Amino acid sequence: MNLPIKTITLLLLVVSLSSFKSTKTYTKYTRDISLVKIDTTYADTTDNDSSLVVCKLYKENAHASYYHDKFNGRKTASGEKFDNNLYTAAHKTLKFGTKIRVTNTVNDSSVIVTVNDRGPFVKGRELDLSKKAFMEIAKFKQRGHLIVNIEIIED
Repeated sequence: MNLPIKTITLLLLVVSLSSFKSTKTYTKYTRDISLVKIDTTYADTTDNDSSLVVCKLYKENAHASYYHDKFNGRKTASGEKFDNNLYTAAHKTLKFGTKIRVTNTVNDSSVIVTVNDRGPFVKGRELDLSKKAFMEIAKFKQRGHLIVNIEIIED
């Protein structure tokens, strides 16, 4: 069987391109519902669908800050006692008990928190995080605010 050189070259090119794999990864936030794999301490450790949750983008480029230590032990709007060492947040309109994933836009670090309070009451701020949650995703620990993306975790 005698194939022309051009056909062989073309065949080799197609085979080599089909095995080509890009090393770049892209993250694009859309307004659609997407499946996101998260690490949680309460999720099953086996690699099954129980660790996949559905997240819906709520707001991009929102301004977030964190609670001052003076609020430790005070009652939140939901009636719970505030603790800066828990993963909680304050939002003006989201229902109490809503779980949200907050992602720092600078370093793509994210944390899952539960809304249990109202606020923030500073103009232009969308979210107040507990100090523990804030410091976990902050790149520069000296700054008291971040630009974040907020996603609602749907059960």
